[in-house]
Amino acid sequence: MNSLYEINVQTPNGEEVSLENYKGNVLLIVNTASKCGFTPQFEELQNLYKKYQDQGLVVLGFPCDQFMNQEFETNKEILEFCQINYGVKFPMFSKVDVKGSNQHPLFKFLVSEKKGMLTSEIKWNFTKFLIDSNGNVFNRYAPQTNPAKIEKDIIELLNK
Repeated sequence: MNSLYEINVQTPNGEEVSLENYKGNVLLIVNTASKCGFTPQFEELQNLYKKYQDQGLVVLGFPCDQFMNQEFETNKEILEFCQINYGVKFPMFSKVDVKGSNQHPLFKFLVSEKKGMLTSEIKWNFTKFLIDSNGNVFNRYAPQTNPAKIEKDIIELLNK
């Protein structure tokens, strides 16, 4: 995989979508979980999306159930939970594996581009990747990094 834009992802209703649809936007890609201690970050992610979407920011949420089964069973339950509890309006996708033998190609690409502190593997929910408008991985943020702390980097990329 040479480019982020060559990767297809699946919407919650099973439709295949190319990430090329987001070319030219600054992307914040997050592996999410609805029953995690970091779940309240949905609110901050939505705030960033609402504040900067007109300038070209798109937050993309990818639910994952690989860390202590902290995600609902169905995509419908996940969407309802996020919308009702956190007002999420940014694009959410079907559940994916972010590590292991069934790792989704998107996360394979992201971790190959930006390693974590000790390893490239994603260790927990709400690992965040900031992508510039050309599809390059600008930075990777730990699960405990509050999305509001990423705002200055988002502004920098939006102003390029």
